[in-house]
Amino acid sequence: MFKTLVNAFKNKDIRKKILFTLMMLVVIRIGSLLPIPGVDTEYFSTLLAGIEGGDLSYLSAFTGGSFEKMSLFALSITPYITSSIIIQLLTIAIPKLEEMQKEGEDGRKKIAKITRFVTVGLALVESIAMTVGFGRQGLIIGYKTYSTLHYTACVIVVVAALTAGSAILMWIGERITEKGVGNGISIVLMINIISGMPNDFVTLYSTFVAGKKIAYAVLAAAIILAIILVVIVLVCVLQDAERRIPVQYSGKVSGRRTVGGQSTFIPLKINIAGVMPIIFASSLMQFPSVIIQLFSGKSYEWTNYLNSNYWCRPEMPKYSLGLLLYIILVVVFAYFYTSISFNPIQIADNMKKAGGVVPGITPGRSTSDYLNRILNYVVFIGVVGLMIVALIPIICSGVFNASVSFGGTSIIIIVGVILETMKQIESQMVNRYYKGFLSE
Repeated sequence: MFKTLVNAFKNKDIRKKILFTLMMLVVIRIGSLLPIPGVDTEYFSTLLAGIEGGDLSYLSAFTGGSFEKMSLFALSITPYITSSIIIQLLTIAIPKLEEMQKEGEDGRKKIAKITRFVTVGLALVESIAMTVGFGRQGLIIGYKTYSTLHYTACVIVVVAALTAGSAILMWIGERITEKGVGNGISIVLMINIISGMPNDFVTLYSTFVAGKKIAYAVLAAAIILAIILVVIVLVCVLQDAERRIPVQYSGKVSGRRTVGGQSTFIPLKINIAGVMPIIFASSLMQFPSVIIQLFSGKSYEWTNYLNSNYWCRPEMPKYSLGLLLYIILVVVFAYFYTSISFNPIQIADNMKKAGGVVPGITPGRSTSDYLNRILNYVVFIGVVGLMIVALIPIICSGVFNASVSFGGTSIIIIVGVILETMKQIESQMVNRYYKGFLSE
């Protein structure tokens, strides 16, 4: 990886892209610290600190702490991620969107445009809900002494700032994809997660190392580093592992030559769905407790079953029942997301039209059934690996009471984005090399 970066900086064009990306990341961190006019950030921080458990740790990690500070980028890139998922699901239900998806580059541009509008709409709805919901509780400075007109003006300013902040992050992500190293939206999400990690390491240090005996402190530090390294290695294996299905294309005789007849394979990634099943499951389980605690100010015991901060605690084993629901949701979403990302019937039909066959399998229905069986097997292995990565931090947090904002989900995102970005940089370097070679 280090060698790749060194070689990349030697190339003028790629160096410009890397520096442009770094500059955009600096802008993101500055925006995450800019307060919104008229907002009482101390009130909001106190309110969130009073909420029990780790219901907001997931949101805090994804926004890089901007949500807690109620800064310009408090909504982060989550509206764009949500809108992308919605549009992707709607392509199955709406034939017009499905046709756009099949139109190639023009179709993708149209879908991207629709996604932008949906993102702004979602950001606007979320901004209004947050501002109105928290405004009368003390979020807006002087809300009791303001007149109705003045209060309305303050609400409009806060809503406009939150919506604009989310739109700016979306624009920055697209610019990184276009003019930077690529994978822009994922890089924006990654930098938000990484920004909160120093505080988490300080928390781990103060909890398990500081003030302890030397032998205990060294052992605790070694265990923490070992757990983090094990999770990172598992994520690397999970991201790169794939099942290759051999495909043989029949040759055609043209004159005295035989055209075609090549052997290739269909690469099935073990973790096809990526981190999306965990994001879906975590969001679904945290949504009820977050809404109840934020807007009612009360805490109910049943919400502890949905709170990962209470799972795997030896003194409260009953709350670990929520972990079973979490596992079920991850499995369901993994198969669901894979079903909309990989269509065995369509692939089998394309292979049949192109004269490709899987050795030993009849083209057509038999091929699609075979691909479906292999897919179910691969998805199961991917889910098991995903659950191991996600459960290690949860178990450690419950057993040792190690409260940190990042977990298996964050590590999967960080490692996955880094690996994908490095691959894109390497491919750009290869393309530059061949272009330079052909031009000489």
